[in-house]
Amino acid sequence: MGKRCEWPGNDPLMWKYHDEEWGMPLHDDRKLFEFLVLEGFQAGLSWRTILHKREAFREVFLDFDPARVALFNQDDVERLLQDARIIRNRLKIEACINNARCFLRIQEEFGSFDHYIWAFTNHQPIVNRFTDLGMLPARTELSDRISADLKKRGFRFVGSTVVYAHMQATGMVNDHLIHCFRHREIEHFRS
Repeated sequence: MGKRCEWPGNDPLMWKYHDEEWGMPLHDDRKLFEFLVLEGFQAGLSWRTILHKREAFREVFLDFDPARVALFNQDDVERLLQDARIIRNRLKIEACINNARCFLRIQEEFGSFDHYIWAFTNHQPIVNRFTDLGMLPARTELSDRISADLKKRGFRFVGSTVVYAHMQATGMVNDHLIHCFRHREIEHFRS
């Protein structure tokens, strides 16, 4: 293994996430929903915080099954607000349930969320060639466009910054720095 991006710091869980998941083109609807949920909960927080609560999120949101999450009601919201293992933010919890319902509508309309979201990149990853963490954008014109479309379809907590983080996590963009061993591995991977 060569040099990696600097953002995981000295956290072994962050290393594992960086080395095995971040930036790898992802086409599984349930995993795409998982990252949409997690990125929404990250808004205003660090990814490290979310990553360390990921297993609890996975448990309380029923392995990120959008069909099951879409059935949550106000009792479920109240139950989740009492669960100290996750981020207890009413607006984010309610957005997650709402977004599961919107996600299902997209699946019905497009056949899969994967087909819908990857159409924005012509079904190919965008390969960036950044040399420094300071070069990574927080949002782009494309994430603005995707965010606007998701909002038009009723999604919440999907601002452009959240959408760009989702794009990075799911490999729609390869934002590994060019000196990172994962940049080369993912660049040669075709989705």
